[in-house]
Amino acid sequence: MWRLVVDAPFDEDIELSVIDDEGVHALIFPCQRLAGGWINAMTGERLEVHPTHWRTWQIAHRCDVF
Repeated sequence: MWRLVVDAPFDEDIELSVIDDEGVHALIFPCQRLAGGWINAMTGERLEVHPTHWRTWQIAHRCDVF
């Protein structure tokens, strides 16, 4: 179930729904909310996104790269 982004937890892997140049869509990697914004939980890279909603990251969604 999607929840409003204002209620997103800090320091926890979550799935984000964002608005970008292509419209509204879910990101394909886990994200974490930090005090200063959002990061890709797999790489630690800071994200320049405008999230609208979030939900718990499901293990089945993981995009492991090896």
